[in-house]
Amino acid sequence: MQQQDFTTGKLPGRAIVKIAGPDARAFLHNLLTADIEGLAPGEATYAALLTPQGKILFDVFVFCDGLAYFIDCAAARKHDLLKRLGMYRLRAAVTIADDASLEAGVAPRETHHAFRYADPRCAALGWRMMVGEGRLESATGYDAARIALGLADSDGDIGSGELFPHEANLDQFGAVSFTKGCYVGQEVVSRMEHRGLARSRILPVMLDGPAPVKGSEVRGGDKPVGQILSSSGNRALALIRLDRLAEAPVPLLTEAVTVTVLKPAWARYEVPGAEESQ
Repeated sequence: MQQQDFTTGKLPGRAIVKIAGPDARAFLHNLLTADIEGLAPGEATYAALLTPQGKILFDVFVFCDGLAYFIDCAAARKHDLLKRLGMYRLRAAVTIADDASLEAGVAPRETHHAFRYADPRCAALGWRMMVGEGRLESATGYDAARIALGLADSDGDIGSGELFPHEANLDQFGAVSFTKGCYVGQEVVSRMEHRGLARSRILPVMLDGPAPVKGSEVRGGDKPVGQILSSSGNRALALIRLDRLAEAPVPLLTEAVTVTVLKPAWARYEVPGAEESQ
């Protein structure tokens, strides 16, 4: 898989929340979709906090430094995340705090920063890190890189309370444990996994013209197949119905622009009629 080019820098749309205390590990392990107990100091995982109905409320990166856990989340949802975590805290011996002293950043290659980790979703998207406030300029080219690799963004693609983890491909990135004990929404997610009920997936697409606005419908003939999400140039992500894609006449169109669905290199599921993404 080709390494993507973007500059080292901060992601202004992200924020950091710190979880500490004797019960921090168990608290997060029992809430989030990923295996938090298996994280060693210096390691990170992608994960989500779900609704009881199994839909993604927050998708996050969780980094363990050995003393505390640092959550890289969408800045626009930080206060909602803090409120939700506080609701679940009950009698757990944990502290939950907005850590404004740190900023989330990215780098195409390994950096010297102490709080750094390879992107747990895809090695071709380089490294993520947490650095002191004001130390980095904003990264450039990062959205184009993640879209080319088929990786969804919290704000641009996933939203809150809209998608199941399988639809946002969290099952492909180690962000969902199917072996650990109970977490919020587990029953629904486990049923989707074992019964193969994931009919829609976020996938990269190639367009033969400028990308239309987010939410534009992708159609095969007179049947809807999906909708456009975030985009960069003639590349975009789209939420595609795999069951309809198999039977859709070609070409697929969105706002008179031809759409070619791509299968990313990391995908372990079938994408009918898709071209292999480079």
